[in-house]
Amino acid sequence: MERVLAYVDGYNLYHGLRAKGWKRFYWLNIPALVRQLLNSNQTVAATKYFTAVVKRPEDKRRRQAAYLEALQTTPDLRVFYGQFLEDTVTCRKCGHTYITHHEKMTDVNISVELMADAYQDQFDVALLLSADSDLVGPVETVRRLFSAKRIIVAFPPKRSSFALQKAANTTLHIGHNELSKSLLPDTVIKADGVALHRPTQWR
Repeated sequence: MERVLAYVDGYNLYHGLRAKGWKRFYWLNIPALVRQLLNSNQTVAATKYFTAVVKRPEDKRRRQAAYLEALQTTPDLRVFYGQFLEDTVTCRKCGHTYITHHEKMTDVNISVELMADAYQDQFDVALLLSADSDLVGPVETVRRLFSAKRIIVAFPPKRSSFALQKAANTTLHIGHNELSKSLLPDTVIKADGVALHRPTQWR
């Protein structure tokens, strides 16, 4: 059996689902989705999920917090956190100033984990769920230094990258069928008995 280690770019996946209007799939069982993408001769070694914590607005922060707690009840999953940085933007036309946020460090965190896992022989196949072309460098490097290992890129809905497609051994697209089979239960019970409920906005 081939050992598959999955690297999931949480926000790239989220924005793909958002672009499709598929809010019901925000409550996604990530390891289950990974299993949907495997061949019969493959087994999941681990799933690594990369994200950043939303600080505001409060309702969005609460929804994400509930999801991350629910997600971490699934087996063989590790969560890696980046951060959101604030930028002050001034409109050139009207002069209005507002605050925007952008997520940082996910591509760096994925790159470090991918390289370290390849070096430590933690996988035969790396399954990268992302369409971020910033990951072309580490993908090409792993393929060059560890020629026996393969990298498969799974593009989220409404996302693709020609550069990543060229760098990987092969690519595939995540569709409605795989997502519909990979949802968490509407209510997830943690080990301490706390119940986590799917947000009504995600139904």
